[in-house]
Amino acid sequence: MAATTQQITTSSSTSGGKPKDKKSQEEIYAEFQQLRNQQRNLINNLNTLEMDLKEHKTVIDTLKTVEPGRKCFRLIGGVLCDQTVEIVLPQLVQNKEQLEKLIENGKEQITKKGLEINQFKDEHNIKIRGQDTAQAASSEKETADDKAGASGTRNVLVGNL
Repeated sequence: MAATTQQITTSSSTSGGKPKDKKSQEEIYAEFQQLRNQQRNLINNLNTLEMDLKEHKTVIDTLKTVEPGRKCFRLIGGVLCDQTVEIVLPQLVQNKEQLEKLIENGKEQITKKGLEINQFKDEHNIKIRGQDTAQAASSEKETADDKAGASGTRNVLVGNL
């Protein structure tokens, strides 16, 4: 009878500990999702900056072929300004250089955030569904390719161009 009482006590203490574990798991999940959302936001901002840089390059290339005294219009903060090419072109070149610096900084931030996410995953033993099976399938394929290479029976597709 004493053994039965002891088992009930142990099981009730373990069930009392589960909500704490579940809460910490929820907190870990929320923090992981927050890190991933931050990384997505950085990537979206980087894409926006890259599109702006592409537009700047296109406009600069176009304005280089135009005579410097020619009138051009520039949209600044929603206001269309009437200026000349010789005034606008240096400003655009300067903006392009600043965008390139921002893009480099953005890439570094994304890399750091990725490392932070990987470290967080390792610390808390987080596995993402689908990613593990894809990694296992690619490692199995590499192993199969290595075996095929060792036996000399690689498949090669050759096309005439």
